[in-house]
Amino acid sequence: MTIWILLMFVSLIVLLMLGYPVAFTLGAIAFLFGGIFLGFDFFKLLPLNIWGVMTNFTLIAVPLFIFMGVILDKSGLAEDLLETMGQLFGRLRGGLALSVVFVGALLAATTGVVGATVVTMGIIALPTMLKHGYSPQLASGTIAAAGTLGQIIPPSIILILLGDIMGVPVGRLFIGAVMPGILLVLLFCLYITVIAWLKPQVAPALNIDKSENLVRRVMFSLLPPLSLVIAVLGSIFFGIASPTESAAVGALGAIILAIMHNKLSMKNLRASMQLTTRLTSMVFLILIGATAFGLVFRGMGGDILMLDIMTSLPGGKWGFLIVSMLLIFLLGFFLDFLQICFIVVPILTPIAKFLQIDPLWFAVLIALNLQTSFLTPPFGFSLFYLKAVAPVQVRIEHIYKGIIPFVSLQVIGLFLLVMFPAIILWLPNLMDRIHGL
Repeated sequence: MTIWILLMFVSLIVLLMLGYPVAFTLGAIAFLFGGIFLGFDFFKLLPLNIWGVMTNFTLIAVPLFIFMGVILDKSGLAEDLLETMGQLFGRLRGGLALSVVFVGALLAATTGVVGATVVTMGIIALPTMLKHGYSPQLASGTIAAAGTLGQIIPPSIILILLGDIMGVPVGRLFIGAVMPGILLVLLFCLYITVIAWLKPQVAPALNIDKSENLVRRVMFSLLPPLSLVIAVLGSIFFGIASPTESAAVGALGAIILAIMHNKLSMKNLRASMQLTTRLTSMVFLILIGATAFGLVFRGMGGDILMLDIMTSLPGGKWGFLIVSMLLIFLLGFFLDFLQICFIVVPILTPIAKFLQIDPLWFAVLIALNLQTSFLTPPFGFSLFYLKAVAPVQVRIEHIYKGIIPFVSLQVIGLFLLVMFPAIILWLPNLMDRIHGL
């Protein structure tokens, strides 16, 4: 049976790399191997598992946060932020790149939609950076990396899914991801600052006249998204609302911001609702396929096999941690974050619990590791998003070269989180003390 379990897992990875649809591939392999080795009566358990997924209150936050991000993408928020921050920091060496990182972090804390953020900043910021003498590598790498911050900075869809799969309260997971998100932003900014001073020609300072209304513009551009961040994350942090309830607050706040920017038309609203439905359906269809696959995998004894393999590694929990992080990182070159989240994470979670690894710490490590899957070739989605909207002179090799330093910075950030767990755990523990827990 061991050989068939491994063949089941390997065949899944191969088919996904060949480009077959994720949800249907998961379901087809589950029914094929389950029917042969467990009998079709075994699948009487499947409707109960799917019903548990569809009635999960926490997962209601997924369509609400997606809707919030799509509405904000159509509200013109990113354009206002990029233009204003460019005026504010542009006179510094590397100032435009720093503006992109700052805007990427702020959009991550409001929209969390990676594709929309990368495309928007690629359309607006990339031509401006090239026009002012920025190297194509640094400009494209900065935009792609800043656009993926929505994977680690809450409210993040991947954090909600990880919290549900790993049994970690989503509110604590959001709180625990705040400091790692800030750490990543600081690492990006430090790299840009150093490279701008060592090589001024790749990130020159700009001659920008200070606008008399710059302060007013900064306040007008910053206050609305900051207010939304406080409303969504603050309500979770201080125990006022659950993540699902705060997602509803965020969706309402996004509509209000769209009204403020005069962008809430029936056409935009209808398009936002249709896109939200498509994205949500995709996520839940994959989740149902992964539920079937996981049921058969456990029924064949795959969970016991993986537990035996991982616990026999040298180094105990540290050996498991190194191997699991390396596995996720390597799979990120070929699979997207949803596939890894639904296929690999359910296998690793019971082993982590057996080894008494803090589930909150482990979940944030996985989230940061999954973020690199957006940036690593050949299937990094952020790279494709950016290339689709980049000017002709920006070739794919520019984007690949430009992203290498930022992937390295993410690996450094992951190493720091492994060595200093307090970076993740300090804020959740502080909130527990405030709430008297």
